[in-house]
Amino acid sequence: MRTLCMLPLVGLLASGPALADQKEADTCLRTKIWSGYDDGWAVRTATTAELAQGEHRIYLVTLYAGNEYKFQVCGDAQASNVDLVLHDQSGKELARDKSDDREPMLTYKPQTTDTYYVAVYAASVAGDAKGPKAGVALAVTYR
Repeated sequence: MRTLCMLPLVGLLASGPALADQKEADTCLRTKIWSGYDDGWAVRTATTAELAQGEHRIYLVTLYAGNEYKFQVCGDAQASNVDLVLHDQSGKELARDKSDDREPMLTYKPQTTDTYYVAVYAASVAGDAKGPKAGVALAVTYR
């Protein structure tokens, strides 16, 4: 049973064995965020989503020259491979996560202040593209 205070953060999930668990993904990500504070990282933004296999979300973020940025994603147990890609304003790929896991991470230090695009892609999710979704959480931190 979910408490009302959790509803805005997690949302309502239908019952069934293979559902996206944004709470699981968010908890993983918050652990990573908190561990970064001791190293001088601060949160720029954090968000959650549900993605089926093959789906993606693109987020716009302004990055400031001189800051170092860390992009971190956590997928729930349904996600076996989540990809993370950073693009500049023209769409040119600047950085790509090369791991085959559910917790990709990138770092980037822009030379110019500009708008960038962060793409989170569910490469492999339990079930098929019409089936279950994975909960994913993205954080952009900086120092």
